[in-house]
Amino acid sequence: MELEAKLHKIKKPIMVLGTSSAAGKSLTVTAICRILKNLGEEPIPFKGQNMSNNAWVDWEGGEMAYSQALQAFACGINPSAEMNPILLKPQGNSVSEVIHLGKSIGTTTAQNYYKDWFIPGWEVIKKSLNSIYERNPNCRLIIEGAGSPVEMNLIHRDLTNLRVAKYLNANCILVTDIERGGVFAQIIGTLELMKPEEKKLIKGIIVNRFRGDLSLFKEGKKWIESKTKIPVIGIIPWLNDTFPPEDSLDLLEKKSRYTNPEIKVGIIKLPSISNFSDFDPLENEESIFIEWVSEAQNLNKFDFIILPGSKQTIKDQIFLDECGLSQNIKEYSKKKGNIIGICGGLQMLGTSLEDPFFKEGSKIYSEQIIRGIGLLPIKTNFFENKLTRQISSESLWPCQSKINGFEIHNGHTELDNTQNTLKIKPIFKDFNLGWYKENQEGGTIAGTYIHGIFENDIWRDQYINLIRKSKNLPISNIKSISYKLKRESIINNLANEFDKHLNITSLLN
Repeated sequence: MELEAKLHKIKKPIMVLGTSSAAGKSLTVTAICRILKNLGEEPIPFKGQNMSNNAWVDWEGGEMAYSQALQAFACGINPSAEMNPILLKPQGNSVSEVIHLGKSIGTTTAQNYYKDWFIPGWEVIKKSLNSIYERNPNCRLIIEGAGSPVEMNLIHRDLTNLRVAKYLNANCILVTDIERGGVFAQIIGTLELMKPEEKKLIKGIIVNRFRGDLSLFKEGKKWIESKTKIPVIGIIPWLNDTFPPEDSLDLLEKKSRYTNPEIKVGIIKLPSISNFSDFDPLENEESIFIEWVSEAQNLNKFDFIILPGSKQTIKDQIFLDECGLSQNIKEYSKKKGNIIGICGGLQMLGTSLEDPFFKEGSKIYSEQIIRGIGLLPIKTNFFENKLTRQISSESLWPCQSKINGFEIHNGHTELDNTQNTLKIKPIFKDFNLGWYKENQEGGTIAGTYIHGIFENDIWRDQYINLIRKSKNLPISNIKSISYKLKRESIINNLANEFDKHLNITSLLN
């Protein structure tokens, strides 16, 4: 049965719209998902279209935005690409990879996107909604919008805000960020730009990131309700959220929370960085301080360096060469430096990168083969199609332990037999998932294709102990708290704070 014919039977969806990007929509949806789960409901997150290089791979190998995966964890369910049927992964120069229902189906320029992809995009959104309700007839969708719902130059081509709200007749919440200033203008302006039938869908307003005494906003709340005739259902205080930003530009503003760390980590801030949620487990280690590195500098102050994933590996390798960071990393490796690369970072640590199909940014430079940093004797060839899958393996280094994670990458990496390969060893029983090499001077160079490697608690503990040993710090025999349990605790704390200040029950009927 088509969804249109049974919309009257489904539980009323809740949709979270924002007065702007970064108003707090993602965290609000995450909190509501956990609140409703605790109330015994069956919440399922949904975002019709997301633009992000911070991705997750579901158990069928489908790509989706990490933020929707996190919201699924808040619901206590497995993430599925149907929860984010359209994912756009920016490649630079206004070009994005288009992913429908977890599978890459092409690339597009911003100029041509709505001309070429609007109709198929709307069809795949409806298909996903229908499939979700077919399998979960008693669920309640908690839907996240994107950016502002009233971008007037785009609203006629909107795929993921008011079009979805009207299609599902959802109860909508408008979230605004008071930290940015101009909160009254944000609310009134957004509502004024809506059509009457759209404005009727807005059933509540949330004022987010309020600092100080909440009682000081009583008059502001009265004014908003008087002017809009819409209840303010929540004034959410400023929270020290530890969730990853969707936009990699926010990473440079992210600060470590711990004041007395024993280990300093430098993460290279690549222009096309992807999957930076890989480092959330390190953010939650009290002994670790993280600093993002975006320009050439002496790296010796760091106890280990991470090269993260990249959406455009060759483009980012050329950036490292041109800005001087490649040379900095080489010099660091000669001074007992510890380096680990993940996915694209692994590829860049090798000797060469070959891109015959121009998948990884080489077309911009008309170079199909370029040199890598050259610290591992491996080489990478990029293919037309990429590999996306969940991983279950076993590590051999720095300890034997079970490993879970996922792969998202173009290209195949193998040993470069033109180099000395005697010292390079596999990290895992599945040899093609990563390698490491111990330097004569001390320190290790390692790289892996596994995203989420630091979520494996035993492996993470042993790798950190390897670093501690290189610093002559005492080895820690205390098992760290499971990262997945920490993530659950963070989600619970988020939901509890929202629950104190949010009246969500009025929207459930």
